[in-house]
Amino acid sequence: MMIRRTLVIMLAMVICSILGAGYAVAQESVQKVPKAMSQGDATLGGIHKQILVQRGLSEAAKKCIECHAKETPGIVDNWRNGRMAHAQVSCYDCHVVEKTSPMASQCNGVRGTNIYTSPMVSSKTCSRCHPVEVSQFLESSHAKPASEPIMNNPTFNKLMYYYEGLEFTGVDRNSPEGMAPRASGCQMCHGTIIQLGADNKPVNMTWPAGPGQRYPDGSVGNCSVCHTRHMFSIAEARKPESCGTCHLGPDHPNIEIYEQSKHGQIYAAHEADWNFGAAPDTWEPGDYDAPTCAVCHLSGIGELSTTHNPETRLKWQLYSKRSEIRSGTRGAGEEGAKRMRLVCTNCHSTLHTDSTMATLDASVALYNIYWDKAVAMKKELAEKKLLGDDPWKDGFQRLMYYLWHHEGRRARQGAAMNGPDYAHWHGFFQLFQMFMDMQAIYDWRIKNGKIEDLTNVACPGPD
Repeated sequence: MMIRRTLVIMLAMVICSILGAGYAVAQESVQKVPKAMSQGDATLGGIHKQILVQRGLSEAAKKCIECHAKETPGIVDNWRNGRMAHAQVSCYDCHVVEKTSPMASQCNGVRGTNIYTSPMVSSKTCSRCHPVEVSQFLESSHAKPASEPIMNNPTFNKLMYYYEGLEFTGVDRNSPEGMAPRASGCQMCHGTIIQLGADNKPVNMTWPAGPGQRYPDGSVGNCSVCHTRHMFSIAEARKPESCGTCHLGPDHPNIEIYEQSKHGQIYAAHEADWNFGAAPDTWEPGDYDAPTCAVCHLSGIGELSTTHNPETRLKWQLYSKRSEIRSGTRGAGEEGAKRMRLVCTNCHSTLHTDSTMATLDASVALYNIYWDKAVAMKKELAEKKLLGDDPWKDGFQRLMYYLWHHEGRRARQGAAMNGPDYAHWHGFFQLFQMFMDMQAIYDWRIKNGKIEDLTNVACPGPD
């Protein structure tokens, strides 16, 4: 890693010398020939892109900055304090689009000119300068798969639009009140399809949204979810609080588990002394005393290069109804476990690492036993016509949802990330109680040959 760090430092010196020379014109060349490029922990063919950073800004770019310094000073202040400004990448570079773009519109500052802009900036724009990072991101569950539950899952759609709105309040699904559960919650961490108004600007309730955002030009992905606009700080993205916006709560309490773990305790005590601003692939133990989410799942460490696809270091699907070893677009399975082991052994002994991974495997196996038994009960109830048509109004099916989506996830993720209270009291303890209640409903229906008139299921709350 010392060699890698030295190379990055040398590259930084070269860039500084270029900037010091004061190039008047920006030049960009793309060689459309296959070239081996680091794809996180894998190597893929790609396009080699060379960028010479210009020293100055165009007159058009300066006008954008001058106008927005008055209209939205906070945005310009953030930009000026970020690396984009230091590299002379301006509003113009990211927000100007072709006139033919479905997202093309004109703000007051350019109205009547041949300049068209869009407030929406997708990963497609970012890929012009960050092709490898975007390519990795688009292969991850943070991209298109993130918005799948919001777009294509009828059960979740009914929960959002019907039960959290229409059923108990009588509001229209397409009204602002009817859209509020999705717009204020689900889509902020998942994403949705952006709808445009007559002026080609995004309409309320569809933008902004999460990492799986789908844009009118067909592009997917919102990089600013982790690299918050307009500073785009690498230090911010490396801190667990960045992930905690979405990875928290009763259904995936990752930030809470991290805070409970020894990793999180060390972070809380000492993070003020850590170096979060190191260049990619040079951020190593010594810059920090314990890992953040980014260290384990994304950052370059030891033999591993930085990746924007966290699935490449994962073995199990811990969020799904039944945990399976990852494969295909969902990850690398056993290869992912090997990569995560390489991460862990930068700070831990092989004995400690292997023991922790074996505990996770056993915890997953135990959860799967519960789930398989629940599936068997549901199958028999369905065969005997003893399941309600609406899963949100059927006591057995509601409990089965909590079994995997809440308690089951907490048990598995607590075991994976060293959160004992979430693995046990918030996890397996509540999971077995949930299972006993399911079994009681199952036994009653089988014995009586009918569905109970009133459900005995109360919402278990955000434990």
